[in-house]
Amino acid sequence: MGKTAFITGINGQDGSYLAEFLIEKGYTVWGILKRNSVAENQTYRIDSIRNNPNLHLSYGDLIDLASLVHVLQKCQPDEIYNLAAQSHVRISFDQPIYTAQVTGIGTLNLLEAVRLACPKARIYQASSSEMFGNNIDADGYQRETTALSPVSPYGCAKVFSHNICCNYRNSYNMFISNGILFNHESPRRGSNFVTNKVAKEAAKIKLGLSQKLVLGNMEATRDWGHAKDYVRAMWMILQHDTPDDFVCATGISHSVQYLVDYVFGLLDLDVNQYVETDPRYLRPEELRDLKGDCTKMKTALGWKPEYTFESMMKEMVDYWMDFYTKK
Repeated sequence: MGKTAFITGINGQDGSYLAEFLIEKGYTVWGILKRNSVAENQTYRIDSIRNNPNLHLSYGDLIDLASLVHVLQKCQPDEIYNLAAQSHVRISFDQPIYTAQVTGIGTLNLLEAVRLACPKARIYQASSSEMFGNNIDADGYQRETTALSPVSPYGCAKVFSHNICCNYRNSYNMFISNGILFNHESPRRGSNFVTNKVAKEAAKIKLGLSQKLVLGNMEATRDWGHAKDYVRAMWMILQHDTPDDFVCATGISHSVQYLVDYVFGLLDLDVNQYVETDPRYLRPEELRDLKGDCTKMKTALGWKPEYTFESMMKEMVDYWMDFYTKK
């Protein structure tokens, strides 16, 4: 008999890829959705499996403990993947309290619900490279032992979630692992995140549907990987013999300027003609550089990424070119 998995944030980028991945492995997958007045837009990322008999969706919310207990009692999962969050860093400055409630306290609610309903389940917590802030080890990398010093409400909320998961793991002997994932992208990424914003707008410019791309800090560098590689890492983390914390990253970082130059080069567009910067898109406190060392994960789990930065961005550009060509 196959395993049962429960995913919060199942209709997000990571949740949708993870649900597909797990169903292919024979899992029964349960997920929760927030109630939305435009229901037809809620599940477009999981359209490919929407009618699969092994997929079960229920309304629920991380800030509603009762809804979590209800669905966990019903599905009795073997594995739990907590991917739901208010995950946009810039927006977390505009909605810091909501971000803290969902991204921080929401994790605590889930842990309490698990203790009540299915305490033997293995839990994956989506930690974030944003927790490191501007702390970088002497060799230029961030790893499991790098000090956490976040520079955004989102990063602060993730630090709370990360630490409360460690606390519950030690206090109640629960199988809880933190995956400290660096930036990961795909065509399913929200188009207000810089990678997909650049890919989408460049495609529109190429097709004559837009005249400019407006961005913020062009000098910031990020370690960008593909979401498909990273959800595979999530699963591998929960198959490990013991609960632990793992950095998941490519070990290669690029600047936003390089990202723009590469994407515009794919489409033979002049960056200087179409790209502008605007202070509105700057964060009150900037995170300058992120680059992860995933030696621990590679050694302990045998994980390695299949995508390169270039193949990932080409996939995203091709997606938007195809999307707007067919419209």
